Amino acid sequence: MKRKILITGGAGFIGSHLVNKLHNDFDIIVLDNLNTQIHGEAGNSFTYRSILGKCQFIQGDVRNSKSWEKALELGVDTIIHLAAETGTGQSMYESSRYVEANCMSTALLTDILNSKKYPIKKVIVASSRAVSGEGKYINDKGNIVYPDLRAESDMQNGIFECLNESDKSTLKPLPTDEISRINPLSVYGLTKYFQENILQNVCFTLDINYIALRFQNVFGPGQSLSNPYTGIISIFSNRIKQGKDIFIFEDGLESRDFVYIEDVIQSITLSLENLSIQTGIFNVGSGKQTAVIDVAKSLIKLIDPMVNVTVTGQFRKGDIRHNFADLTKIESQLGFKSEYSFESGLELFVEWAKSQELENDNYEKSLLELSERGILTQKK
Repeated sequence: MKRKILITGGAGFIGSHLVNKLHNDFDIIVLDNLNTQIHGEAGNSFTYRSILGKCQFIQGDVRNSKSWEKALELGVDTIIHLAAETGTGQSMYESSRYVEANCMSTALLTDILNSKKYPIKKVIVASSRAVSGEGKYINDKGNIVYPDLRAESDMQNGIFECLNESDKSTLKPLPTDEISRINPLSVYGLTKYFQENILQNVCFTLDINYIALRFQNVFGPGQSLSNPYTGIISIFSNRIKQGKDIFIFEDGLESRDFVYIEDVIQSITLSLENLSIQTGIFNVGSGKQTAVIDVAKSLIKLIDPMVNVTVTGQFRKGDIRHNFADLTKIESQLGFKSEYSFESGLELFVEWAKSQELENDNYEKSLLELSERGILTQKK
């Protein structure tokens, strides 16, 4: 008899890949509200269509106790909690929405688990590198440093790197491990850290195994091309397909750890199958940093070499400069091994993106929203 698992947000980008990976080996229940920002007004997205017939689908909302109870009463033994609002910038001016969707929904789950006996053996939650804010750095004296927010006055003068407080020398980024300082610099990051902590505490009291996976910047086929609050690879690809130029913040040398979707799915399946770890928090990434300007140039080369890229000098208040994952813990304890380089993953993503119909480009509208709220500004 197949194990029964619940995947919240299972019709989304990561969730749909997970359903397609596991449906032959598990009896899968999906709980998803088909959010229009992700799935469009018709709720008939590529990712939703890809899971039809491979799971029992419940259209419901994790903010609603009846939706949780309807799914849990089907006898699932594992919850993979992926449902969340995920736009870092958007979270700064729609804070109540993010707190409700990410924090209150998870608190509601813990209330339900406390109030009634369900045969839950494990909870796996999608967390984020955003809980760390700026990553781990080293100064020129060899000391580990965790910088705070970059000074707006520095960025207005075109100084974008993180600086040592004492002598204003440039800090060098290091891989960020799970015991690095927690310092979320966005409401989104705060909500993810809340999810980690409330589930860790409640699962401990209920003798439920618990794993949090701190995803870096995930990309791959199925990521929404029309959602301007999703990853930059999808945003840039949609614009390039339409022949629109790419505009990059800061000096273009800000970097992220881009992890291909299949590596993310590997981390979840390893977490699902591991029976020995009762509590664990793990980074999930490629372990390598890639500059944003290199992302744009690579996409332009693969999609439309006629598109131009402009480094604007604009910056978002609260944005981090660098963060990439130290994978030592997940490799040693779960046996994880990143199998896709940025280049190989990007080629697979572009192949898929080229096959999709043109989507509305809402990116400039999202930038206007940030500007109107004083979050996006310009160097002098």
